Amino acid sequence: MQTLLADKPITVIRPLDHLNAATCGEFRQKLTTAISAPGVVAVLVDFGAVKFIDSAGLMALVSGLKQAKKMGRRFSICSVSPGIGMILELSQLDRVFEIFENVDSFESENSCAKQHC
Repeated sequence: MQTLLADKPITVIRPLDHLNAATCGEFRQKLTTAISAPGVVAVLVDFGAVKFIDSAGLMALVSGLKQAKKMGRRFSICSVSPGIGMILELSQLDRVFEIFENVDSFESENSCAKQHC
């Protein structure tokens, strides 16, 4: 698991390899910490290095989304591989999460929103 604090108020979390029952505890803890950190307005989960996700990983994502909504924070995901994208579609979570192509597309939308493009 790798966490990168980009420009504070945005935290980017980059889970590695497998997001499953064995690793989702650490992932959930990172999400909770990132979402509740003072001054953070958005958390982005970058799936670029994730090769596999199971139901436990999906539940951790949903839990993070719920926490973010409660706290008025934005919660998005990006760099979703075709395989993980299919899992999100089958579970209909692609309709729930804000999904970006990559970190740059997320950042460009946010900078554009700040400038009222």
